[in-house]
Order: sequence, then structure tokens, then C-alpha cells
Amino acid sequence: MNIEQSARRATPAALRLAAVAACIAAALQVAPAAAQAAPAAAQAAPAAAAASPHAAAPAAVFARVGEHVISADDYDAAFNQAARNKFYHGKPPEADVARLQREVGQKLVDEILLAEEAKRRNLKPDAAAIQKAIAGYDQRYKDSPQWAANRARVLPQLVAKLERDDVMEQLTKAAKTVPAPTEAQLQKFYEDHKDKFTSPEQVHIRMILLKVDPSSPKDRWDSAMAEGAAIVKRLRAGAKFEELAELHSNDESAKRGGDMGYLHRGMLPDPAQKAVDALKPGDLSEAVLLLDGVAVIRLEGRKEPVLNSLETVRARASDLYLRDRGEEAWSAFLAKLRSAAAVQLDESRYLPLASTGATAPAR
Repeated sequence: MNIEQSARRATPAALRLAAVAACIAAALQVAPAAAQAAPAAAQAAPAAAAASPHAAAPAAVFARVGEHVISADDYDAAFNQAARNKFYHGKPPEADVARLQREVGQKLVDEILLAEEAKRRNLKPDAAAIQKAIAGYDQRYKDSPQWAANRARVLPQLVAKLERDDVMEQLTKAAKTVPAPTEAQLQKFYEDHKDKFTSPEQVHIRMILLKVDPSSPKDRWDSAMAEGAAIVKRLRAGAKFEELAELHSNDESAKRGGDMGYLHRGMLPDPAQKAVDALKPGDLSEAVLLLDGVAVIRLEGRKEPVLNSLETVRARASDLYLRDRGEEAWSAFLAKLRSAAAVQLDESRYLPLASTGATAPAR
């Protein structure tokens, strides 16, 4: 998964869950896992932004959202936390930092807009659900001396966070709730998304796997390839695949004569899949180099992709329709809140975007 995909998958719910985890970590006097692994990449991001002419004396205010103020310190703290979560592998490219800066800024603005909308709708937290959650934490950490010692200090913060999250979940659910599809709408959705309802190709294969430790020296790999080639030669001379699989294969399938059954596309490693794609039923591959060894494969059969009828996938089609339309409704809901809001943003804190396809600045 690349950095941009990871950033897109950091949903508000996931971020709220991380905040709750931070409260628990504080009670247990331990640092969250993400904070323990803060890399130079996350620390370098604010430094990169500081290279701009305006960064020498950063403004105290990052954004004004109506009567609300987001301080520069709050923005920096939110960005640093997001960077630790997403750039754990090392120093990211500036383009990825620039996108994340804007995503964090937009998230902070959206949180205020959503809180104001929840207040306007007079949404209240579910007290019973909050108490149940607290009881769950008490049960989970009942044997923890740290929880017992710090519970009273941390509990107000934890309760407040759980209450905010509950209200946000109510608002999100309301915004994403859409009418069930009519028969015509469901039929059109099915026709427009046939790939979602098509059973993928399946291949029935037998395999002999000569396992090699990935850290083995080159001569060990060369030896395995030579052994694989010798097995192929014996099979083509009339030896039975099942017998050689039982004798030589290190895979669990050896006891079944190498029979792997039917596998969907994507279940095989890429080199093995490429070799299978070139085979016809009954054909034998050459020795194939994999990450964990050398394989010899025989294709037993192939099932072509099959489009399932609407009747057989009706429930799934309806669920996917509601999910997609719910996401569209949520995006439209956020867009409406943003368009009606008065937002002033200090964009000098952002690195420049490298391409026109990047996320638009918060507003």
C-alpha cells in the first residue's frame, strides 16, 4: 500500500479510535505504539515546511472557522501525529508531506464544522453506551495497578472523548443513511458494476515446491533451480507428478500429491501466476523461481470468470449500492457544510503541491 492510499484510509473513525487509545495509554503510563516509533520522516516534515519564507515566525493562528480558532500549535501537533502514523517507514517525499498537510488541515476544519452541525441538531451522546464502554475498560484493565492509580485523573478526558465520538457517529450515520434502492436502481447498479459480481477465474494446479530460505546464498538457490529442472525432465519422461510431489515437495500439499485444488487469481505469487497463465490443462511449467523457493507446476484445469445473476447476488448488490450512495451523501454533506462556512486558513504552512491531481487545500 502506498502513502497516498494509507492517508486516504485514515478515516475519522480510525483517528478518533487512536485518540481514545491515547487516553488509555496515558492511564497506563505507556506511550502509544505510533509515538514509540516516531521516525525521522515525521520529524522532518515540519522542518521542510519551515523552509518557506514565512516559517521563520509562524503565525499563532493556523485557521479561523467562524468564531472558532485552530492554533498553529494544534495544527503542528495534529500533523506530527498523522505523520508518525503514516510515514513510519522513513522519510517521505515532499509531495506526500504536502498532501498530508492539507488532509490534516481539512480534517481539523471539518471537525469544527461537524461539531457545530451536531450542536445545531441537538444531538446528545448515548449515556448508556458511554457507561458500557467505561465498564469494558474497567474489566479489561482490572488487574492493572497503573489503571487503578490513574483512572480518576484520566476518566473525565476519556468520557469527554467517548461522548464526542458517539455524537459524531450519530451524525455520520444520519448523513450516510439513504433510501433502499428501487428495482430499477438496483438493476442499473448491477449492470454498471458487473465486475463486482463476477466470480474470478479459478485454476486447479498441482505443485512441487522446493523451499529455500530467502537469506540463503546464491549457490543454494542455483542448486534448487537445478533440482527443479531435473524434476521437470523426469516428469516429461513419464514420471508421475503425485509420486515426485510426495518425495520432493516441501509444501503442505505434498501429502496430496501436490494437489492445491482450485485457486482464485491473486492467490498465487506473481511468478507462479505468470507461469500458470501460459499453460493449458495438462501442461507442465519449467522450474519457477519464487520468494520462498523453486516451484514446478502442472495445470489440471481452468474455470473461466462467471458473471453471477442479479438474483444470486441481490443482497450483496443492495449492500454495495447503499454503501456507495452513503459515501456520496457524506461527501455532499461535507461539501455543503464547507461551502456555508467562513474559513480563513494560513496556507503558508503548507509545502507546494507537486501535481494538479493532489488533494485541494482546506477551506
